[in-house]
Amino acid sequence: MRATGINHVSISAPDLEASIRFYTQVFGMERVPAPKFPEQKVAWLRLGEQQLHLFQREGARPGGPEYHHFALDVDDFEAAYRKVHELEITDDVTFLTGLRELPGGEAQMYLRDPGGNLVEVNWPDASSLDRGVVAEIVRLADVVPQDAEGYSARLYATSETEPRRNG
Repeated sequence: MRATGINHVSISAPDLEASIRFYTQVFGMERVPAPKFPEQKVAWLRLGEQQLHLFQREGARPGGPEYHHFALDVDDFEAAYRKVHELEITDDVTFLTGLRELPGGEAQMYLRDPGGNLVEVNWPDASSLDRGVVAEIVRLADVVPQDAEGYSARLYATSETEPRRNG
């Protein structure tokens, strides 16, 4: 048996309506029908062929685990970057810096949603970004020395050896 992709990610949403607004307005996700569950309110959001499941449970600790996160691809990284900064929701502490370039050339940034969840936003080619918009991008290899494995890592991989670029 082999996993073929991510079906959905479920995250805590202490204020369910605020989280629904956030993901639909910031990332353009679409709310889809969700079943009812005992002792919690849920909302399901579609993003491409995957889903993000939000749940609000009584007594849940806001924010949950500090480093647990999920990653999103976007169709316009610069627009996402501007929106994240406009809303002042960057997370510049958890993983070294808010915006960085990985050794494989990908760009990524981190933010926190209204529930305190950590969200990673990815772009396949940092060199294609306008440095006038994303001026403070930091090369991860300049901060953390990389070995051969680190330099060969690819965030967008369709096989073990072939990178996938979708930007």
